[in-house]
Amino acid sequence: MIYLKRMMKKYWLAIWIASLFSSCALNGALKEKAKFEQQTIPTLRLTDSTDNYLSIGSNFLFHNAQGLWELYVSGNPIELGLKTGILTQSLYAYQEKAFFSKIQEFIPSQRKQKWMMKLTKVYNRNIHKYIPIAYRKEIFGLSRYASPRYDSLMDPYQRNLFLHGAHDLGHAFQDLALVGCSSLAAWGPKSADGELIIGRNFDFYAGDDFSHNKLITIVKPDSGYSFLSVGWAGMIGVVSGMNSAGLTVTLNAGKSSIPWAAKTPISIVAREILQYARNFKEAIAIAKKHPIFISESLMIGSADEDRAILIEMSPHKFAVFESDNANYLLCTNHFQSSTYQSDKRNQKQIEESHSVYRHQLLTEQLQQQDKLTAPKVAAILRDRNGLKNKEIGYGNEKALNQLLAHHGVIFQPKKRLVWISANPYQLGEFVCYDLNKIFDNKAHQPASTLANTALNIPQDTFLNSKAYRDYEEYRKRDRIIDHKLKSDQEITESEWQEYQKLNPLFWAVYYKRGTYYFEQKRYDEALKQLQQADSCEVTTLVDRKKIASYIHKIEKKGDNR
Repeated sequence: MIYLKRMMKKYWLAIWIASLFSSCALNGALKEKAKFEQQTIPTLRLTDSTDNYLSIGSNFLFHNAQGLWELYVSGNPIELGLKTGILTQSLYAYQEKAFFSKIQEFIPSQRKQKWMMKLTKVYNRNIHKYIPIAYRKEIFGLSRYASPRYDSLMDPYQRNLFLHGAHDLGHAFQDLALVGCSSLAAWGPKSADGELIIGRNFDFYAGDDFSHNKLITIVKPDSGYSFLSVGWAGMIGVVSGMNSAGLTVTLNAGKSSIPWAAKTPISIVAREILQYARNFKEAIAIAKKHPIFISESLMIGSADEDRAILIEMSPHKFAVFESDNANYLLCTNHFQSSTYQSDKRNQKQIEESHSVYRHQLLTEQLQQQDKLTAPKVAAILRDRNGLKNKEIGYGNEKALNQLLAHHGVIFQPKKRLVWISANPYQLGEFVCYDLNKIFDNKAHQPASTLANTALNIPQDTFLNSKAYRDYEEYRKRDRIIDHKLKSDQEITESEWQEYQKLNPLFWAVYYKRGTYYFEQKRYDEALKQLQQADSCEVTTLVDRKKIASYIHKIEKKGDNR
């Protein structure tokens, strides 16, 4: 069955994700950990502790009214790690559990899990060599507060080092729909005040539990710029962020091959840029010095230059792309510079994926929208439709809002303003943070949010609709349908009908029913469903070809009957 083939893809994804936690004890990292332990490590104790607020002196964790966690830490690398660890200990444990539960979901057999670990002993043996020493110290401090639950897999320090490669491996397997980010930047006549404004959706999906606790981290390091980033507990790297100089970094995946050896995790590259760069020249210099093991576009926004550029990185090539248009820049999941024009992987990405379609969507939006403001950018990031406002089914990866995003974020670099979406996805309230006020305030008011709530953008009205409730029910039914397809269980006609009613414009609900009938040799019914799927907005060329292949097989069988 085609479904089983998809599950095999997921199986190999789990193998590579779990390779981050190979049972091989990597002597270099362990020796380094021993050296760190010989240093004087400060003993930290919580000074305040309530249900929604923890503090160590002026460092704290606060759970705000919108459900976002706000972490504020300062100090040298080890202090940053220790403070982050003690303040986020429960969130860190939750995040690891969510991550490993996903692996167990992919490969439930313990015997196969152990075999999988043995397959990947060498993969991450040198990753610590590619992470700057300051960040290794920070990871060491953080890892001292890791849950002992997974110590049988690997030492906490090693485990956290390798967790920072999870984002990269998710990119390498983007064909499994883990990643499909969209970003836009506008300035000059395209912006309401003429200043740079940036919006992005971070569509990294590793399960609902993984996205449950969004962590906003505000860091005042002992060197470099202070910064704000959005991510999850246990990760010191950056996927979306802005520093006190008004420089922003966001990540968009490119087409990558399966990596065979770990290099610098891209989130660590982004972290160093955010901490030490204030302009394009400095950001490019930092990016150039790091070998990486996946392909990635880094959108860099600069308050100094008041515009944005793309740094396009891959294991063997490096390029900087600036828009020919003087007042906006768009980025999805393919490279745009001349350096990658003849790159076969990039060409395949352009031809087969939904990246170009989303780029066209962004272009269409910017042609229709003038004088962008933060609320207008939020509306673009939340758009669930296709080109020309066509309804394409909820959860379709061709949409800018795929209804799976970890977060949406909006930056106004010159004003040092950041808006971050509350759950679910990017539909919740966009909460505003004013970095000028945050970093100028020497003594933060205890047990209170850092947000400038007067500038918040209200939640999407879609959240209160029957369509949204139907979509969430569809997601539950979809998992049940997938489980039954995988285990060859019977699916009744009423189950199929209820399932399809919940998301009637989405091609996959007809495709799955069609393949189910095909396996049962109910070819006329299968053909009807597959033709219905083909009439919808199918996500990728690969999916379209699969539908066509089934239809062709059925038509051939009809000729022979």
